[in-house]
Amino acid sequence: MIGFVLWSIFGGLFICLGIYAFFAKKPMGFWANAKAPGVTDRRRYNRAMAKLFCVYGVGFLLLGLPLLAGQNTAWPLFSVAGVMAESIAAMIAYTLVIEKKYREPGHGA
Repeated sequence: MIGFVLWSIFGGLFICLGIYAFFAKKPMGFWANAKAPGVTDRRRYNRAMAKLFCVYGVGFLLLGLPLLAGQNTAWPLFSVAGVMAESIAAMIAYTLVIEKKYREPGHGA
């Protein structure tokens, strides 16, 4: 039960990050320790980032449900594997959809 509570706190933090991104005045970054790229439309870019973070947070919360199954089951392995897959999917969505759509020409790849 404690594991699920902690898991839920982190999922909630991702949702809060999405809400913050929705109202942010500057472009929201995705990668740790890296500046956000120059974007063509800051408002739409931040809204796309907000959706990405909120969907990630809700998925994170749902993937934590197997932690309620108990201590001596294999179900929590699905949580770990699911978060790995979800994280890779978020990276792909950011790189191939959001960044590609909103990056200013001449600002990197």
